[in-house]
Amino acid sequence: MKKSISFGIVSVGLLLLLAFGPARLDPSKDKQLVELVTYVLSRAHFAPSDLDDAFSENVFMNYLNGLDGRHQFFLQSDINSFSAFKNKIDDEIKSSKISFFAISQERYLLRYQQVKQFYSVLLDKPFDFSSPDEINLDFENLPYSNSISDLQKSWRKFFKYNALGIYYTKKEAEKQKKKDDPNYTVKPDDALEIETREALRKDMKLYFEARDDLNRNDFFAIYLNAIAEQFDPHTNYLAPSDKDRFDQNISGKFEGIGARLTKRNQEIEIVEVISGGPVWRGKMIEPGDKIMKVAQKNEMPVDVVGMRLDDVIKLIKGPKGTQVYLTIKKVDGFVKEVEITRDVIELEEAFAKSTLIEKEGKRFGLIDLPRFYVDFSDYDERNAATDVKKEIQKLKEEGMEGLIIDLRGNGGGSLKTVVDMTGYFIETGPVVQVKSTGGQKQILSDMDRGIEWEGPLVILVNEFSASASEILAAALQDYQRAIVLGSKQTYGKGTVQNVIDLNQIMINSTYPDLGAMKVTTDKFYRINGGSTQLEGVKSDVVFPNRYAYIDIGEKNLEQPLKWDQISPARYQKWSTDGAYEYVIERSQKRLAKNSFVTLIDEQAKWVQEQQDDSVFPLNYNAYVGENEALEKFNSKFKKLQNFQNQLRFSPTKFDLSWIQKDTIGIEKRKRWEETLSKDMYVDEGVNVLNDLAGLPKTTRKIAQINQ
Repeated sequence: MKKSISFGIVSVGLLLLLAFGPARLDPSKDKQLVELVTYVLSRAHFAPSDLDDAFSENVFMNYLNGLDGRHQFFLQSDINSFSAFKNKIDDEIKSSKISFFAISQERYLLRYQQVKQFYSVLLDKPFDFSSPDEINLDFENLPYSNSISDLQKSWRKFFKYNALGIYYTKKEAEKQKKKDDPNYTVKPDDALEIETREALRKDMKLYFEARDDLNRNDFFAIYLNAIAEQFDPHTNYLAPSDKDRFDQNISGKFEGIGARLTKRNQEIEIVEVISGGPVWRGKMIEPGDKIMKVAQKNEMPVDVVGMRLDDVIKLIKGPKGTQVYLTIKKVDGFVKEVEITRDVIELEEAFAKSTLIEKEGKRFGLIDLPRFYVDFSDYDERNAATDVKKEIQKLKEEGMEGLIIDLRGNGGGSLKTVVDMTGYFIETGPVVQVKSTGGQKQILSDMDRGIEWEGPLVILVNEFSASASEILAAALQDYQRAIVLGSKQTYGKGTVQNVIDLNQIMINSTYPDLGAMKVTTDKFYRINGGSTQLEGVKSDVVFPNRYAYIDIGEKNLEQPLKWDQISPARYQKWSTDGAYEYVIERSQKRLAKNSFVTLIDEQAKWVQEQQDDSVFPLNYNAYVGENEALEKFNSKFKKLQNFQNQLRFSPTKFDLSWIQKDTIGIEKRKRWEETLSKDMYVDEGVNVLNDLAGLPKTTRKIAQINQ
């Protein structure tokens, strides 16, 4: 087996795929894959798990959740019959048996066909929206149905939940038509109810059609990932098609609507909006929003809750210039439909960019870095480090007195670019410690004595700043070279994954493509010895946002590697003569008096309440009442949208020369500057730079650490 780390992959990991549908048998290949996967995991993983009864039980639960996470197919009797395998999967893995997989898949297909046969009959009966029903969407804790009759009742209630939203939208549309045209005759409620059920019927027809062409390989990928994810959440089996998609993502090329998706609690969630893409241009979707339905032009929407991520992506993707319609549930609870015109994402928009900031006669700079990108085939071609260096040089020529590097939402990327970039702000010294499979430790250091910027420096982070972002923020924080400002802590992913091609291990396989394994092989440690795993990087200045109280980050995933620490590296802090602590204290006092910060914290607590609420009414009047209460309560936070800082943003002379020749470039620049003008975090970052710039210059280094 050949192992190569090269630049390192330091990004938030790929996610487990769900699959539904019929199967084609190929058990010999399945057994071979079990052998290969366990062989690779046992030898290449940073912290291999013991294959024991506890491991077996976790695989058992994880796999069943992958098949039927919403408990809408299996009966309790099915689960009882499967329980004989709960503590035996480890033994099956060791002997390359797949009895549990075969039996559970066969039973699932039976239940799948039964549901497929009765769902349309359930939609023949009208919904009574006046009854005091409610539904609990806490799928993880919901019991399985005891009979087919109970299963039908469960599906009927789920249909009613979906129907209520459609019915409400239709009623509101009728009211608006009447308002616009007093002569308009409003459709009666029973007619709208019939339209609602027909819309659901078409929706479900597409729901099942999307699964009917899936095969045994899709099911077996769930099973293999149920095994792999017991090692850690970023270790995955990549089927051939998934491997191709992984290669495309790590290269930084994006196509579609311009958003990264994840699946959590059976819901599809936006985790990143790609700068310059259609979603970014539309300004109507943001990280944390959930996609409930997807529709094509002139077609009924498809409910994607519970659908596997791969299928959702296929629904969303399409030719450039065509439209897709997403029903979005915002983080504050509002539901709305958004039209998006698909496009090819311009890679340029994912690269580093900068702006000048003027305040009270002083000039500062800001560099926005969406990710630590690199062309793995040619590092010198273009990468995040060399681009940031160019931006620093342009800003220095304009006379900047302080620099902000914005890493908010930056999910990671190339390890080498982080090391190079850290070196721009220190003379020489360690940047990150890497511990590999087997316990070998390596210290990656900046060896170039040159410094690109030695003035005031602020790093902006949030809960979505991960991996490579955390390495840069942690190193500069440990050196006391920069002040980290943002959320309470960053994402907390302190691991590296490498992709191992299974075809190169099983060179005599009779199968054309066995896929690959993405395996966690290394763990990061700060130069002070602490890991960024789980703990992330804690901000020097905590500026709350609306995600402050909801579960985001590595520590909220299943089976994450533990936090630990090793001996610190030898490094010297940047001398501040107390300025570091002084400026942090001044910033904290400013924020404590800021009424906007208080309102953001209140909003964050409210968002948490909305996230924690899993019980919803199925009564129309109650539904309307909740919507009105939601809108009324949300209106108090509209003040946050009116915030306007007093900063002036402008491109450098170098950038201006080419922006003026590009009509689209001018619009993009204008949009970015408008966003920055409403950004409270940038505003406080500039305040911090202003404080630092006003202090007398001091000597560069103080006592050596770990003497």
